[in-house]
Amino acid sequence: MEGNDNPMSAANSAPRCTAKSKRTAERCNGPAVTGWQVCRFHGAGGGHPVGKAHPSWKHGMRSRELLEMRRLVAQLGRETREIERMI
Repeated sequence: MEGNDNPMSAANSAPRCTAKSKRTAERCNGPAVTGWQVCRFHGAGGGHPVGKAHPSWKHGMRSRELLEMRRLVAQLGRETREIERMI
């Protein structure tokens, strides 16, 4: 077996995780997930979907869309009162 035939050479040459330990301040150095800068233990590909697909979704009364709609309605109300004052 030649020096370049080692099956672990590809794994060892993979990009390394950039996460740092709070206790030791050293890098993790585990293999990073493809397309991410961190390994699977430090959050690569993690997180929940947004909106109704999120496991804790209840009713949507505080969803981004509804909050933006409330801001728009409030802005329109302020503009309407300003126009009434000018008349």
